[in-house]
Formats: sequence, structure tokens, C-alpha cells
Amino acid sequence: MAKITAVSPLAPESFPSLPVIDGVQFATIAAGVRYQGREDVMLAKLAPGTAIAGVFTTSATRAAPVLDCQAKLGGPSEAGAAILVNSGNANAFTGRNGTDAVQAIATATASACGVPAARVFTCSTGVIGEPLPFDRITAHLQRLSESAAADGIVAAARAIMTTDTFPKGATAVVETPRGRVKIAGIAKGSGMIAPDMATMLAYIFTDAQIGQADLQGLVSSYNTETFNCITVDSDTSTSDTLLVAATGASGVDVTNDPAFAAALRSVMLELAHLIIRDGEGATKFVEITVSGAASPSDAKIHALSIANSPLVKTAIAGEDPNWGRIVMAVGKSGAAADRDLLSIRFGDVVVAEKGWVSAGYDEAAAAAHMKGQNLSIAVDLGLGAGEATVWTCDLTHGYIDINADYRS
Repeated sequence: MAKITAVSPLAPESFPSLPVIDGVQFATIAAGVRYQGREDVMLAKLAPGTAIAGVFTTSATRAAPVLDCQAKLGGPSEAGAAILVNSGNANAFTGRNGTDAVQAIATATASACGVPAARVFTCSTGVIGEPLPFDRITAHLQRLSESAAADGIVAAARAIMTTDTFPKGATAVVETPRGRVKIAGIAKGSGMIAPDMATMLAYIFTDAQIGQADLQGLVSSYNTETFNCITVDSDTSTSDTLLVAATGASGVDVTNDPAFAAALRSVMLELAHLIIRDGEGATKFVEITVSGAASPSDAKIHALSIANSPLVKTAIAGEDPNWGRIVMAVGKSGAAADRDLLSIRFGDVVVAEKGWVSAGYDEAAAAAHMKGQNLSIAVDLGLGAGEATVWTCDLTHGYIDINADYRS
């Protein structure tokens, strides 16, 4: 694996204090799947009655664990459940070996945790195309299950990392007329990030009570405006997985509760932003908003065209307010645009209006904005009411350094 020596300059100052979620226990272990001397397997044990929702990569080459999780989603929730994650090996593009590995891990996890194999969700992240040495995982499952504890989520966040430079966590507490509910989530992701639901994995846990179908509706809806609105390098992974587990342990029913829905979205968005802040080689966090589009879908197409452009991203890395590259990215996107209606802002600096450089454009002010760590780029197309926001990072030589020796 590429050797990560420094924490991203965009990382938060510390890992958040995540609350204990009743009905969930965590355990981690150093199984030596690929890494030596670090924990690389995470187990989350879930209480009987836990509802589990999820969204997954739509990649045509998605990994065996993804296919297995998709097949199991929506099943009966009366029994307990488990989530088993390994880092270092994606178990993707591994043929029948990959399927056999998933079955072996699910069976062993079910036995160790006393849950049905149909309620075991396995995930793998890391190198593609190498057989998963699943025996290194199954050998530890009994010990993992026995050592699981409610306060182990921080170690779990670290165990799922690959090229990440920091663990990622987010939380929210919701006060409802029926009582308090808590949400805690962890994620990993740094490169191969352009979710279409990178190697992105995210797990969110809540003690709220909600049916699987209702939870699935929230997760699917909010995924489109959180995880599916981030991009590091435009590459959609074979392994993207988001699982959300509601244990119901609080006894507080949040069905159709707008406060819970908003809190879940906020946790999903925070985790998505943290992935961008840990983009491989990133030095800038960039918010791109496109308004005035013919439709929301057109706005998102334009926004992602800007966010994924290597020319735009390298200009951002060089702190160059090169608005011509924004014009280029809009023009190539394939969505409706009119050159003579286009307006552009870098931060509060109006760069272009109605298809031409703004009369009051201040290059020095635009350049000053580009020197910050948190940047915003806004484009108005002047065609309609469609709007979308996406988030990305710059493209630096650090991205090349990390990925050039990723398998070494």
C-alpha cells in the first residue's frame, strides 16, 4: 500500500465524541489481511429487531460483498445482525473465489455472533483483483464477537481505513416529543471517490425506532444529495457501500419525524465532506454550486463536470482564478447552457456576468480567495430554476504519489 506519512491539511482538529448507541457493539483486530501491525477488521454486532438500510455502487464490476449485501437488504429484522468489514483487500474482480470468501466469512460470523447468515453484511475495501485471504479473518471471529463492546466505535473507524489519513466520524442528537434519539456514523474514503449510489464505505448507527422500508426511503433520498454529490477523482469504486442500522433501543418511533430525518441527513453530509477533506493529496475543500439550470439534473451534470475537470482542479491547486476553465467545463458537460447568459463567482468575487468578464472584476480579490483552504465556486446559467451543489478537492502531485505505488 502507498505509504501515508502526513494527515490531510483539511482534517478536523480531532475525532468527534461519538455517543454510545444502545444495541450496537464493536470489535476490531489485526488480522494481517494486507497490513501488518495495524487493526484491519471491524465487527459491529446489532441487537435483534435492528432495521438495516443501504445503498451501493452501481458499478458494473461491483465486488462480491456488495452483491451479497444487496441481496440481503430488506429481509426480516427480528433476529440480530452483524456487519463485518476488512480493509486492505477489496475482494473485487476475484470471480468464484470472491463469492466463496463472502460465504465463508458470513457463515463464520453468523456462528460466532449467534445470528442468521442472512443477517450478516460483509464489506471489503483495498486492492482490487487479489483473492481475499478470508481464513485470516475467520480465524479471529469468535474472539471478535466475545470482545465486542459498546464503546468501540473509534477503533472501528480506524480499522476500515486504507489510504485515509484520518478516521472519520459524525454524530447528531435529536430531541423529539417522544424522547431523545442518537445517531453516530463512521466512514472511510480518500481516493477512487465518485459514488454512484469510491472506495467509500460508511456505517451509521442510531437507537431510533423505524421500519426498514421507511429507513430505506430516507437513506436512498438523502444519498442523492450527500454521498452522490462528492467527487475526488471521478472514479466510481467497485465497493461503495453505505449501511444505516436503526436498533430501536431508545423506544422512540421516528417514522415521519422531520427532525430525525434532518439529523440523519446532516450526519450523512458531514461524513461525505470528511471524505473530500481527506481526498488523496488534497489541500483545498471546494464547494461548487450551479444555479439557473434548465433542471436540477442539468445543474448537477454541470457541477460535476466542473468538479471532475483535471484542468479546473489543478488550477485550484495552483491557486489560480482561471475562470476560463469553468467556462470550458460547463460547455463540455452535455447539459443545456447558453454562453451569453453565463455568470461566475469565486467566493464573493463576481468574475463573469452574462457571458462576459464582469466590468468590476478584481483579479487580486479572486486570487486571494483561491489561497484559502475552503473555496466556493458559483455558476448561474440563466436558463431556469434548477440548482445543485457538489463538493470536491484540488488535484496535486500528492495524488500521483499515493496512487503510483498503491499496491507496493
